[in-house]
Formats: sequence, C-alpha cells, structure tokens
Amino acid sequence: MDVSQYLDIFLDESKEHLQSLSDQLMILEQEPDNMDTINEIFRAAHSLKGMAGTMGYKRMQTLTHDMENVFSEVRSGNLKVDDHMVDILFQSLDALEEYTENIQNTTEEGTNENEHLIRALNAILNGEKGGAAAAAPVAETTKEAAESTVESKWKEIKLGTTELGVLSKAVEMEKKILGITVFVQETCLLKAARAFLVFKALEDLGEIIVSDPSAQDIEDEKFDFDFSMIFISDVEQEKVLRAVKNVSEIADAKVESINLDDYKTAEIKETQETTTQVEKVEETKAQATVKQAPAKQAAGKPVVNRTVRVDIEKLDVLMNLVSELIIAKNSLVAATNNADSAIGASEHIEYLESVTTNLHESVMKVRMVPIESVVAKFPKMIRDLSKKLDKKIQLFMTGEETELDRTVVDEIGDPLMHLLRNSADHGLESSEVRKQRGKPEVGTVRLNAYQDGNNVVIEVGDDGNGIDVESVKNKAISRGTITAEQAESMTDKDIIDLLFLPSFSTAKEVSDVSGRGVGLDVVKSKIESLSGEVEVKTKLGEGSTFIIRLPLTLAIIQALMVEVGKEKYAIPLGTIQTIEDIEPGDIKYVQGKEVINLRGEVMPLIRLNEILDCESTSNSEDNLLVVIIKKGEKLAGLVVDELMGQQEIVIKSMSKYINKCKIINGATILGDGEIALILDTNVLL
Repeated sequence: MDVSQYLDIFLDESKEHLQSLSDQLMILEQEPDNMDTINEIFRAAHSLKGMAGTMGYKRMQTLTHDMENVFSEVRSGNLKVDDHMVDILFQSLDALEEYTENIQNTTEEGTNENEHLIRALNAILNGEKGGAAAAAPVAETTKEAAESTVESKWKEIKLGTTELGVLSKAVEMEKKILGITVFVQETCLLKAARAFLVFKALEDLGEIIVSDPSAQDIEDEKFDFDFSMIFISDVEQEKVLRAVKNVSEIADAKVESINLDDYKTAEIKETQETTTQVEKVEETKAQATVKQAPAKQAAGKPVVNRTVRVDIEKLDVLMNLVSELIIAKNSLVAATNNADSAIGASEHIEYLESVTTNLHESVMKVRMVPIESVVAKFPKMIRDLSKKLDKKIQLFMTGEETELDRTVVDEIGDPLMHLLRNSADHGLESSEVRKQRGKPEVGTVRLNAYQDGNNVVIEVGDDGNGIDVESVKNKAISRGTITAEQAESMTDKDIIDLLFLPSFSTAKEVSDVSGRGVGLDVVKSKIESLSGEVEVKTKLGEGSTFIIRLPLTLAIIQALMVEVGKEKYAIPLGTIQTIEDIEPGDIKYVQGKEVINLRGEVMPLIRLNEILDCESTSNSEDNLLVVIIKKGEKLAGLVVDELMGQQEIVIKSMSKYINKCKIINGATILGDGEIALILDTNVLL
C-alpha cells in the first residue's frame, strides 16, 4: 500500500493536532483538573497515534501511544496532573514536532527513539516521579502478557512441508519462532485496515511465514474479529507483543514461543529450496530496500502548506463569477461576429472588466488566511523561554483573526519568532531588577495584529528596559561600524537602525537564545522580501515596540507604470506619496548628491536612468518628472521620463538565474504582450 499520496494531508492534520496539544497543555498547566482539556488532549494524542500508525511512522506512534496511556489514567482519576507530568508532556510534544519536521523534509521520521521520554511516561504510569528504568516498558508488557487470558488460536494453523522446512532452517539460524493471535475490537469498522497495520508492524521485526485466514481473505475482511500467524524473528516476544498492541483498535493479542517438535508429525524432505528460503527472503527484502530507495528520493521533499481551508460560500461566489465570465465571453464572441455591433462589443468589454475585477477580489479572499496559524505556537515558545531564562513572562496576543495572503503567512513565522525571543531575552529585565524599578515582577510581551488600509500591521512589544541608544552607539564605534564623528550627527532612529545590520549584537554573552547577532538582520531582510517594512519605537526604562507593515497580498497589486529611456517599469502604488513637476533650478547639492526641498522636506533625488543604465529620453533643460516614494519616515524622489498611468498588475517572480538584481522585485506582462520590470522601492531608498 503506497501511503505517500496521503503525506500532505498527514502533515497538515498532524500540525493541527500538535497545535491543539500545545494549546491544551498550556491550559492544563494552569488548570490541572480541567476535564474538558484532559479529554481534548487524549483525543488529539489518540488521533495522532492512529495517523502515524497508518502512515507507518512507528516511533511517532509509540510515543503518542504512551502519552495516550498517561491521559487514559488521568481521565479515569488514577493519576493527578502535576508540574513534572506537564514538563514531560511538553518535552514529548517537542519530540513529536521534531518527527513531523523530519517527515516534512525527508518523508522519514528519523532514528531518534526518544527512549528517555518513553521511560519517563511509563514512570508516571507506575507512579514514579523521576526517570524510569530502561526496562520499564518491557516489564509492563510482560505483565500484560502474563495476565492475558485470550485463547491462542495460532495452534489451529496447519503447516505444510515447505513451511516446516523454513521453520527448521530458522531454528538452525537461531531465530525465534512465535505463534501470534490478534483480537480486533468488535466496534472496529475497518478490520482489514487494522490487520494491515499489524502485518506492517510485524514486517519491521521479522517474517510472517503463514497466516490464518490467508492474507487475501484478511484483505477482503473475510474473518471475524481475530486472526493468527506463525512468525520468525530475532527480537524478544515482548517487543513483538508491544508492536501489535500499539496498533489502535486492537482489543488484545497473545504471543507465544513455538516448539517446532510439536509440529513434526510427518517426515520433512530437506530440499535445497526449503533450506535456502529464509536466506532468499532476507535477500529479497534487501533488494526491495535498494530498489525502493531511489523511488523515495524521486518523490522528493513534500511541498508544505499546499492546502487552504475555504468557506463554502466563498466557493459559491467564485462559481457564480466563473459562470458570468463564460456568459461575457459568449456575448463578446457574438458581438465580434456581428460587424454592425461595435457599440455592443465595447459594452461587453466593460461587463467583462467588471466580472474579472470581482473574480480577482474573490480569489484574493480565498487566498486570505488568519495569522492565527502562525502565532498559535508562540505561547508555548514563551513558556519554554520563561523557564530557560528564569524570568517570569506573560504573553498577550490580539488580532489573531487578522487575515493575510497565504504566501505571506507562511513566511512571517520566523521574523515574529526572532522578535519575541528578542523581547524575552534582551527586552525584559530579571525579576530582581524589575522589583528595584518598581515594575511588576512578571514581564509582559505583547503581539498585536490589525489591518490598516491595504496593509496589515503586526506589533511586537515589551515593558522591559527599552533600547539603550548610547550602548548601541558605543558598540557600533568600537566595532568600527561607524566613526565617532558620524555618531555625533546621527539621530536616535539612525542609531537604532544599526541593530538591523548583519552580525550586530549588544548582548554581553552568547547564549542559545541570542547574542550571535543573527536575528534582526534576518527579520529585516525577510520582511523587505515580502515588500514590507520594520520600524522601532523605544523608550529607555519603559520598553520597545517593533512595528511590521506588510501588504495584504503579493500576487496582484496596483502600480504606476512609467517609462525610463525606452523601457517600461512598474512602481507599486502603495509606496508612492505624490508626483511632482520639479524645475532644474530647484535641485540643490548636499555632500555632492542631488536633493530637492519639497514643502520644507529635504530629500534625495534618484535618477532611474543612471541606476537602470539606460539613456534618458527627456531634455536636461526640461522640468523633471519626479515620483516621491516613502519607506517609513524616509522620502526620496525617483526621476522618470514619462508617466503611463495606473494599472492593476500580476506579479511574476524572477527566475533564479536573474534574481541577483535586488532593485527588481519581479516582472509583469502588459496588455500588449510586452514585459515590464517591477521596481523595489525599499531597496532603492
């Protein structure tokens, strides 16, 4: 059974269950007796176990099975939730996230058995506080085996000469021969699927020689609620029993050692074929592994987040608009075939334009998803940081329902994580310092998202120390980033901007949280690659706030089309402040650079023909056509030759061979089939 086709669904659903586990564990830590939360955690762990088992991810299945066991005892009132249990469960959650990440990157879960967590979970089940002995899970299974009263039906299996020959050879090779009987729960709806999972689990540990009913009958569900098999293996029977019982909806199982002499009622002819069959099985298995390896590689890394859940009403609107599009197309075809209806054709074009605009808006709405999917993981991260840094931290989040384009949401997680870690580590003071300053002992970190026109604004702030501008300035001078003379003329904002330079850090020592100078430069480059911007507001002793502005969508934008030389370029409308007509005499020079004074604001002039290396078509004595662009508080004037007007454009990303040019943000195809490049005004500034 090829399960690779379900990999994307498995990853999406696993992430949902892991997020649910994280959210509910956070609640459980505060409310240990909340039965709704306990039930929710049990359901999430149970679902994860079943999914992992179906996909054949045994390590993930084993860990979730043990977590489920703990919650089964908590639900029944046999165990009480305490801090130690919650810590172990959070560590188990981290391990499950690691498995999921491995599967996402390589389609394999990795080789980490996480035995220390399995021992710790079993220790909790046994009522111990510390780590359990390595043999705890085995001991528990042995006890289960001893107490199991189910009937061993494997004894009814009739063995032929060939099977007996294989088993004799297995004995010579010192393999264990086991009889296994498996009982499926009577409430199970998919008996064949459960049986398949049992077979798959056993194939990892040895070879199934014969089964009753036959494999085909089991696949066709031609059996009651039990099936048996003869199995050869190198592992202990307790491990085999555990592998079978780990499959969900298995009521019970019995694994017993077989004495081959009991079966030797007839003389066995030792043919060459029978004596080598075990070796052939091993050889075939090895060849199959070799053959499968390239296939797995060919499948490649699964693409993440290929799915978006869409409200059915949005799809209904899309269907209606597509129907109208077809009607508009048919009307237009009819109008063009009728030479006398030129006026009619222009009306149909207007109607078509109206439908395509509505269609565009509807598709954009379908692509929009709440940022909740990204920020939901942050409460757990802050909890972990609180313990690691030994600081009391609380996180307040608002605006999780704010929607952004899916492509932006997928990319925004890392920058926000860096900023939150920065606030927790650099921003917030220790509890002792906060007491001395008369602040609450618990530090506050805030994440606030809201829509502002065509942008989404995300603010990450704290009530900590704020940025010490003098400290940043001194660090920059000592590193040679700026000179003392330059520092004198720099504003506080200019000095704070130095924090976004690569490898710049004011941390006194490097920790595993921060201090390596990697973080804010990553934030800045990532946000700017999404056509956004970052600014900082800070007050020493009171805290800092990082403000991120992002466009709602990246796929289709309003742009001003301009000509420079004989080429056409697009400038995103969201970055344009005004368009000015400047006389050549109004141009001044500061430090050898051209500037203009526009209504009391001095700003640099950027001659696009020089930047883009093309010959200007305008006369040097004529007035200059200047597009004023803005980034945060900065303004600049772009000198262009001609204005072509405003247009809605579809952004096409550049090929990897020509993406080295930072000032070009992509390209678009115009109505006449020509290509226009899109200018990145952030980089130009």
